[in-house]
Amino acid sequence: MKKVLLISAILTLLAPIAAWAMYKPIRVLAPGWVNGVVCINSEICMEDTSRHQEAEVLYRDALHYVSSVTGSFQQNPRVIFCSTEDCYRSFGFKKASATNVGRSGIVVSPRGWKGFYLRHEMIHHRQSEELGIFSSLFKPEWLIEGMAYSLSNDPRQQLSDRWQSAREKFGDWLEKVGNEHLWQEARKI
Repeated sequence: MKKVLLISAILTLLAPIAAWAMYKPIRVLAPGWVNGVVCINSEICMEDTSRHQEAEVLYRDALHYVSSVTGSFQQNPRVIFCSTEDCYRSFGFKKASATNVGRSGIVVSPRGWKGFYLRHEMIHHRQSEELGIFSSLFKPEWLIEGMAYSLSNDPRQQLSDRWQSAREKFGDWLEKVGNEHLWQEARKI
């Protein structure tokens, strides 16, 4: 019995360490533990604190815009602003300009310091709040990505066929249901 308790205690202690090492997106829960990342407050963490004002403006503008389009946040998202690709990769990401991790946080790559990228990811955060993290995984791509591309006011006239199609389908759907019924109707899909 003592061996079982000892093994259970060791596994309980090692599980968070293993998760931290093997599933890098979990690091958004404690970004200050990532080398070089400093949390300025509960909402903004960053690698290069000399860019704090720029990050603050991007964050506040995106938060205000997304709130006005999708409704108020239940909890303001934490955003980690990376200034190097090494920082971005330390959270397990490579290709995207920014990535949302459910309701845990958003990681912005050095390429993603633009309002429309941050608005896009904040919309994904709102989707997690309104639709649920796991439910969002099973919603159609046209709804999830189409909403983010459309409502973020992404300035690119033409996206790749996949994302352009999603944006257009979402736009057609939203025109039918109306913005005031956005979340109610999205839950039904």
